[in-house]
Amino acid sequence: MDLTVIWAFIIAFAVFAYVVMDGFDLGIGILFPVFDVGEERDQAMNSIAPVWDGNETWLVLGGGGLLAAFPLAYAIILPATYPLIIIMLLGLVFRGVAFEFRWRDPNHRQFWDLAFTGGSLAAAFAQGMILGAILQGVDVIDRNYAGSWFDWLTPYTLLTGAGTVAGYALLGATWLIWKTEGTAQTQAYRLAKPAALATLALMAAVSLYTPFLEAQYYQRWFTMPNMLFASQVPLITIILSYFLFRALVKQREVSPFFLSLGLFALGMAGLGLSMFPFIVPDQITIWDAAVPEKSQIFMLVGVVLTVPFILGYTAWTYWVFRGKVGTGGYH
Repeated sequence: MDLTVIWAFIIAFAVFAYVVMDGFDLGIGILFPVFDVGEERDQAMNSIAPVWDGNETWLVLGGGGLLAAFPLAYAIILPATYPLIIIMLLGLVFRGVAFEFRWRDPNHRQFWDLAFTGGSLAAAFAQGMILGAILQGVDVIDRNYAGSWFDWLTPYTLLTGAGTVAGYALLGATWLIWKTEGTAQTQAYRLAKPAALATLALMAAVSLYTPFLEAQYYQRWFTMPNMLFASQVPLITIILSYFLFRALVKQREVSPFFLSLGLFALGMAGLGLSMFPFIVPDQITIWDAAVPEKSQIFMLVGVVLTVPFILGYTAWTYWVFRGKVGTGGYH
């Protein structure tokens, strides 16, 4: 049993859990200006009110786990993406403050709604650019970041940032289809189709661009026998896309959200196929960056004890607040 691989999967799981649980409420913030002031916006906000702050637990677990289990990777990736991380955190702060203050300061609700949208958009775009900055490669000399302050700013990272924004918008729209009713749900159906088209188009663009960034990526996707296995990812993506549009046309309420999550899961699978076993592409493997085995065992005990507890209370929260939401809350 390779503990380093287990820890790599734990970090990947935390990142995916964050995308699943915080992606849709960031998406709601991105789509927020399209909804009418009043009942539609209130329903959108109420649909995430019980869960939005707890969703960010996984961001803490992913970042903290990276520092604890792979400190070398943490020491390289953060300096390479500091501006983006600062933008992301400021966006999350503005979004969180706006969420609370729009109810308590109705005289300035228009400003707080703008802050909610701006914070959500900034956080989502920065997260996508961070992913792109890692994928495109980081300059490393003597196990230290050797690039400049703006190495992260490239056409590729702008593309991954836009793809993340579109994907989160899709998750937000399909979540609102599931959780709202009336004109808010109608508006969500109207937004879901273009969001799905934009997401798939940008996923395709990123997928075609990525193999040409590193020789390793190209070999994983376009050489035999790797191609036989890797080709299943785009194939399943096409199948899920068909069922997603079919569900939207038939105005299903629940399945579009989970099909959208499936697209994100496939995107993460593609990312894993491209990068593994590197944590800093073509520079640092997971074994190079990992802490000693005894430290991994010690931390693994904590994860085994705490993660089921986190999953349990998260599942309980979603269960308690199941069903549709109106302007006054869940019913």
